[in-house]
Amino acid sequence: MTVDNVWSDIAGLMPPKAEREPKRRSAQGDTFLDPYEWMRDKESDRVQKFVADENEYCERRMTGLKTLRGTLFEEIKARVQQTDMSVPTRMNDYWYFTRTEEGKQYGIQCRVPIRDENDWDPPSISAAAAQGDALGNEEVVFDCNKEAEGHDFFSVGGLDLSHDGRYVAYSVDTAGNERYDLRIRDLKTGEDFPEVIREVSGGGCITPDGKWVFYTRVDDAWRPYCVWRHRVGTPADQDVQVYHEPDERFWVGVGTSFDEKQIIIESSSKTTSEVLMLPVTDPEGTFSPFIERMPGVEYDVSFARFEDEDGDIPVALVIHNVKNPNFEIDVIDMRSHKPPYTLGEGVCVAQGSPSGCEPPQGRKFTPATRAIRYESVNSLSEISNNPEILQGVQGLRIEGIAMYRNFVALSYRANSLPQLAVMPKYAAKEDFLAGRPWGFGGIVPRVDGKLYSIGMSSNPSYDAPRIRYTTVSYTQPGELHEYDPETDTDVLLKRANVLGDFDPADYAEKRMWVRVRDGEHVPVSLVWRRGLVPALEGAKEGLTDELIEAPRELTLSLEDMSARYDRREAPMFITGYGAYEISSDPGFSVPRLSLLDRGVLYAVPHVRGGGEMGRAWYEQGRKLNKMNTFIDFVDVTAALQRNGIADPKRTVANGGSAGGLLMGAVANMAPQLYAGIEADVPFVDALTSILDTSLPLTVTEWDEWGDPLHNAEVYRYMKQYSPYENVKNADDREQEFGTRHFPAMFITTSMNDTRVLYVEPLKWLARLQEPEVEVDAVAKIEVEAGHGGVTGRYKRWQEIAYENAWCLAAMGIEE
Repeated sequence: MTVDNVWSDIAGLMPPKAEREPKRRSAQGDTFLDPYEWMRDKESDRVQKFVADENEYCERRMTGLKTLRGTLFEEIKARVQQTDMSVPTRMNDYWYFTRTEEGKQYGIQCRVPIRDENDWDPPSISAAAAQGDALGNEEVVFDCNKEAEGHDFFSVGGLDLSHDGRYVAYSVDTAGNERYDLRIRDLKTGEDFPEVIREVSGGGCITPDGKWVFYTRVDDAWRPYCVWRHRVGTPADQDVQVYHEPDERFWVGVGTSFDEKQIIIESSSKTTSEVLMLPVTDPEGTFSPFIERMPGVEYDVSFARFEDEDGDIPVALVIHNVKNPNFEIDVIDMRSHKPPYTLGEGVCVAQGSPSGCEPPQGRKFTPATRAIRYESVNSLSEISNNPEILQGVQGLRIEGIAMYRNFVALSYRANSLPQLAVMPKYAAKEDFLAGRPWGFGGIVPRVDGKLYSIGMSSNPSYDAPRIRYTTVSYTQPGELHEYDPETDTDVLLKRANVLGDFDPADYAEKRMWVRVRDGEHVPVSLVWRRGLVPALEGAKEGLTDELIEAPRELTLSLEDMSARYDRREAPMFITGYGAYEISSDPGFSVPRLSLLDRGVLYAVPHVRGGGEMGRAWYEQGRKLNKMNTFIDFVDVTAALQRNGIADPKRTVANGGSAGGLLMGAVANMAPQLYAGIEADVPFVDALTSILDTSLPLTVTEWDEWGDPLHNAEVYRYMKQYSPYENVKNADDREQEFGTRHFPAMFITTSMNDTRVLYVEPLKWLARLQEPEVEVDAVAKIEVEAGHGGVTGRYKRWQEIAYENAWCLAAMGIEE
């Protein structure tokens, strides 16, 4: 059954008609007449009416899917263990954990005291988790359900505790605009201090002694730009600004160092970062840089020590890209001199592969490095002074290092997946003093035939004897493990419980590759239920080297493309992001099971602009290379369809925020490949926004998209793909693509969104709904939420069911 049939019981229903009031936008010698810019006046009566009318239209159009929505919501609920608790994590003198209870929207933060200083075995949760019973001596630290009473929207910006656990600084947002109110609570009495610090950025920190709070404020463009100091128990109007970042490209954050010795300010743009420090013993002192800011250089630092009988060796662990685009880690012996230090000093213990990358800023290629640069991103890493575990891998990027009393852990990315390596601390000390590569050993998840994500988790205590880490795949729920590198002992602490008849063996996943039109190999992850996707029956699973070709031409209509095949192709839900160097790594999803169980193939093209293959992957999908992101997604879609895996008449695409820009671009570029598209909080009026420096995020985004205000080439390039102003009328599509078809569109947005303003998707919606465009477009507009949508788990499940019902209907699935 098609979407039209599902919705046909509301005959003749037409979308609201938006007024056209052309406004001139002129830049770089070009003029664009924008008919819907008037929608930027959020409080105006006609904007409010348009929003209300569109929501009513959407709800009436979705009436035929009410039963399916209810079914999907109940399937989610039935699979989730609603009363549950996390494995306790030790921090100082308490074990902390989160409890959820059936019927409650939010988690409850709790704790119990440790038994003694050597208590490193977490309290057992098996019985208490299933029944919702409290552990002995349990204390509620923060109950979001109580705090959220009376609010339609509720989000916690952060919770930070004093060292003794008595005081907590917390911030909450009840509007969705990411401006928080900060309070301090005495957990001994349960009472808040009288002062309330209004409209701060999320996060902040309380000093270990509980006497001071440091927090950030935002400017008119919603940029966290300055740090303030507050003395607990005093009026907020006595607070003092301690740092101000004048460069509009930079965002500022503040926190305490891992060893609680320093208050740390981090100021960073997309391409440059700086760390400033202040001893916690001198909270009214002056912050000083650890390493002076260098344009185009990113770095971060953590502090630790090698224990030694003759005196500990204090070290700084610095990760930076001053010499290597994919970062290196230097360990600096802090006995030699005091800060400021210089990037590149110390002992390099791990470095990424420069293959495919641009040179670091200010550096030129030598003949040897030029040869490396023009190798494929997929070239194998062979760096002589690297640990053995980093040899012979693709897309090697170093992501971080953490040093504890008993072990050292290394996070990196290789072969398109996150990786984790660990070694005993004594061995790291020996390697450091000897000046040789460190002998890390990899932690290999127990997920044969799966695509996995792995990373450190719940390790806040320096003295913890074992490392905790998590693993998850697309089809295997998350697991929390504890590993002792000295004894090579690995213990499973908890596996996420999926209720009902769920069996991971019923599902399969694989990563294959698509050669796109410029010759690059783009990885794509596929997930499906066995027996329901004929073309993948018996296929090799897990991380494969299987390669298929993207077609050379995309001009066929949906009907012509579908007629080529024997109807074995599956309906496909294909989703992507591809921006900001963010990787779309494997993760488990309960709602996704409802799609897979209905025979839907779930696909994730890991397009350029993300970080899956290291820095080069990002560089090749940003600024004047941004079109690669869209082309990769289109070519992967077409390759899966042309190879008989997915049905073009039942292919639905999805993306949100920058992924919503991706959705708008591919809809304009290749409408014949998609039956429907869901675009969530989509960044679709990109050029207008990036030209306006008064808007949130604009100046900081120039490092991502380019600066069209001052660069004509960037302006012309962005104008090619900005979705809103490139929507074609049906006659033009027929001339260019040989079909009037355009995918049905489902759009979500929130009126309080500060990252992608509501006006962008509303203007796009109005343009799509113009009669001559001939597009079936609806939008669900949240009036009490922000960029992340609604809050509360049951509300969120209802929203996912709503969205997935539309997607299934667009594939012709109504049950």
